[in-house]
Amino acid sequence: MTVDAHARAVLDLLDAVDDNPPLVVYDGAVPKDSTTGKSKPPPYVLVYVAVLTPSGEMPADSTSLDMDSDRVVLRAYCHSVGANGQAARMVADRVRAALLGVTPTIAGRDCWPIRHDEGLPADRDESTGLLVMDQVDVYRLESVPA
Repeated sequence: MTVDAHARAVLDLLDAVDDNPPLVVYDGAVPKDSTTGKSKPPPYVLVYVAVLTPSGEMPADSTSLDMDSDRVVLRAYCHSVGANGQAARMVADRVRAALLGVTPTIAGRDCWPIRHDEGLPADRDESTGLLVMDQVDVYRLESVPA
């Protein structure tokens, strides 16, 4: 079990959104434009992940007999970024369609369907002189050994 395998499962689902225009997905950082040196412009989704390996919690079979923490709980913090509120919501809708209720495949793991844990109001940023809206949604992927 690796953290990266769980993160990759979520990122691959997002990368698979190829309707027009394709969903632009960044893993942890927005790259700089090689000509301007500025961050790439929206729309895009920027994803950060955090992983817990709890023990002794529900479901009851999440801890092995030797008391190892076998359950993995990954939270994907998806920043849906657009040039205005509507654009950020449109990215968030595409993220939701790609993740919510999907049961990914991870080798050697039994996964539950991805759930939506939290949604935060869009945050406006005009620090660069241009309006950028960032809507954050948190999705949860849980798995146990197969």
